[in-house]
Amino acid sequence: QVQLVESGGGLVQAGGSLRLSCAASGRTFSTYAMGWFRQAPGKEREFVAAISWNGGSTNYADSVKGRFTISRDNAKNTVYLQMNSLKPEDTAVFYCAARRTFLPTTKGVVDYWGQGTQVTVSS
Repeated sequence: QVQLVESGGGLVQAGGSLRLSCAASGRTFSTYAMGWFRQAPGKEREFVAAISWNGGSTNYADSVKGRFTISRDNAKNTVYLQMNSLKPEDTAVFYCAARRTFLPTTKGVVDYWGQGTQVTVSS
């Protein structure tokens, strides 16, 4: 069992930055690939970014490439999402996701979800 707790969301102006964190419980964190998804009001939950168990491989949605960076610290059982050049269309609840071994790039393959953290970008 893995429990995920996100933090770092908030209100920011367009062009600003936020860093989300996701703290994971359990001693098996380093065996999980991790990811971030987001869900805007009235829309489906969508993939944002993912990182392999050792950080050696990453994957990003086209909409965030060049603006968002995913990273992890296995010693701290934490995964991060650095978000720069934020746009109003980035407004959503952001969810941390864990998947054993393989990158979680679609919501159907996620093993564990966090509770979500709200990110609001004002224009």
